[in-house]
Amino acid sequence: MSRIDPPADDRLTPEIKQGFAMAEAFMGFLPNSSIDMAHWPELAQTFGPFAANILAGGELDRGLKNMIAAVASNAAGCRYCSAHTTHQAAHAGADAEKVAKVWEYQTSDLFSDAERAALELALVGGQVPNGASDAHFAELKKHYSDKQIVEIVAVIALFGFLNRWNDTLGTQLEDIPLDFAKANFADRDWSEG
Repeated sequence: MSRIDPPADDRLTPEIKQGFAMAEAFMGFLPNSSIDMAHWPELAQTFGPFAANILAGGELDRGLKNMIAAVASNAAGCRYCSAHTTHQAAHAGADAEKVAKVWEYQTSDLFSDAERAALELALVGGQVPNGASDAHFAELKKHYSDKQIVEIVAVIALFGFLNRWNDTLGTQLEDIPLDFAKANFADRDWSEG
């Protein structure tokens, strides 16, 4: 359960309500993390477009970006974001088998060398302390442009924020991503968000 109460409806500005509608349209549900951010309207108003630009903009596939976020979130231990990002990868059209095996990317034949390089950076970049090395970037440069590498790092950094945000606040995991995670990753403990 979240460590703070949601803001009262009368405190939600029209801009916040519009942001909620956009988040719900983008994700298929309204994330509780967005509701918590509404306590600070300026944060909520700037964070939504910022996150959407990282996840939906640029050159890289949205499904891959969400798998990068899933691996980074799992490395950080954030179950809330791990459930969200695997659900969002599927929602974005990523191959269902890849999503189901995302945490086995190192050994699964489903993943290309390019995907493995991105997911490996997500793993080491999502850990504390950060384990990214020159060797990781040398491997990335075999497959991605500098702009695409910046996109990969932006996803990892975005989820560094979201992992801390949701774990610190104890954000309650919504039913849609929770049900997805339980159905697709039954071997993991989803009792906490």
